[in-house]
Amino acid sequence: MMRELQVTRDGSHTLQLTNSEVTYHSRYGALQESEHVYIGAGLQPFMGKQEPVRIFEMGFGTGLNAFLAYLEAREAKVKIEYEAVEAFPLVKEEYKHLNYAQVMGKRELSEAFQMLHQTPWNRTIRIGSWFSLVKHQTNLLEFASTKKFHVVFYDAFAPTAQPELWTTEVFANMYDLLLPNGILTTYCSKGEVRRNLEAVGFSIEKLPGAYGKREMLRAHKALD
Repeated sequence: MMRELQVTRDGSHTLQLTNSEVTYHSRYGALQESEHVYIGAGLQPFMGKQEPVRIFEMGFGTGLNAFLAYLEAREAKVKIEYEAVEAFPLVKEEYKHLNYAQVMGKRELSEAFQMLHQTPWNRTIRIGSWFSLVKHQTNLLEFASTKKFHVVFYDAFAPTAQPELWTTEVFANMYDLLLPNGILTTYCSKGEVRRNLEAVGFSIEKLPGAYGKREMLRAHKALD
């Protein structure tokens, strides 16, 4: 898979698939999108209420969502257990140039960001005192786990690029991965996505989207 480095409007990097319009993050700002959709709407509702907070991400991509979760754990001193799948991981020549730590004014944490990519697959690795990571190099459709999570960060490419990852079958698996009262959060607010989430039992909350996008979705699993 060929990818090209791009700068988004907030100065942070994303990657674009070569000869395609598909990008890993919003062109309006990779950092602001991840902070809004996944940290603000997904992780923060559990911070201070649950420990450890267990997060599952589809897919690991540039590592930005994991890096932001690591920073939340470090700064709040709350343990986070993070697990992610990625079928097409970045190579060093790609991830070493990503500028998230620098854009956030946390250049001293660049090494921690690099570690997220360098950790071996299929092993639990602790990064600092508050954050652990397990990465699975596999397709979501082939992934199975007996673990249960508080939050799913659903960050697949858009349904136009990966329609197979936005079906009722996939969302039923995501529902089963969640603990009661867990949530799935995603940037995508398409009607078909909302209907597929509802079809497997989620209750849907429409929230204001990240800058440049009107809406996003947060899906709730029932407590009972």
